[in-house]
Amino acid sequence: MSDRTTCYENLEQPQKRGRATEAIVRAAFAVRDIPVLVPTADEPYDLVVEVGGQFHRIQCKTAYRKSEGTVAFGTIATRRGDDYGREDYRGRAEYFAVYDPVTDNRYLVPVSDAADGKMEIRFREPNNGRRAGINWAEDYLLEERLADLRRPR
Repeated sequence: MSDRTTCYENLEQPQKRGRATEAIVRAAFAVRDIPVLVPTADEPYDLVVEVGGQFHRIQCKTAYRKSEGTVAFGTIATRRGDDYGREDYRGRAEYFAVYDPVTDNRYLVPVSDAADGKMEIRFREPNNGRRAGINWAEDYLLEERLADLRRPR
């Protein structure tokens, strides 16, 4: 049987990887007893979840290995064809749900935290010892973010 990373690599079309990521993210919420709503129309988000009595629009993204110790994901939507364009998700979704098929980690990243174009998440200390300005994986792990969302406001 193939491992998870090989399975993802075998999904050559980005749309197929995206659908697989959405299914994994939906399941991650479902097993945590979080209601998941899926839009029936073409929306700028993939899911809506209800956590702590609030609804949150979620855009699912598949992480890719950026370098040793980091993964990255795209933070913009790209339209192809006659109306080519690039748009960010500010005001169109509250969170990116990011799945890393290499580590099997799931992250929940506020759109407001995301850099323009792409965002890197570091899960290992950098060789140069730098600590400032780094998006640490443990800050965005799904469980940690859900705990924050469940806290009364």
